[in-house]
Amino acid sequence: MRILFQSCDAVWIVCRSIKVLRNQEPPATPAEVDAAALQFVRKISGFPKPSKANQEAFERAVREISESSARLLQSIAQNTPVRRVPARVEAE
Repeated sequence: MRILFQSCDAVWIVCRSIKVLRNQEPPATPAEVDAAALQFVRKISGFPKPSKANQEAFERAVREISESSARLLQSIAQNTPVRRVPARVEAE
C-alpha cells in the first residue's frame, strides 16, 4: 500500500488543481493519481487537512478514489492521439 500523507503540504504544492491524467506519454504515475485523488477529496470535503476525528475517513476516501481512478485509466479506450507531457520533476 502506498503512503498518501507523507507530506500534505508537498502534495498541495504539486496539485493545486486536478489535471487530466489519461492519454498521456509517459503514463500517469501512481503518485500523480494519488495526488489527484487527494485534491478531489480536499475539494469535496472542504478540508485541506482533516482533523484527527476525520483522518481515517479522509484517508479511506483518498485511497478508494485513487484505486478507482487507476482502474479507470487502465480500462478506458484511447481514441485520440497521445499527449506528450514534460518530463516530471521528482520532489525530494
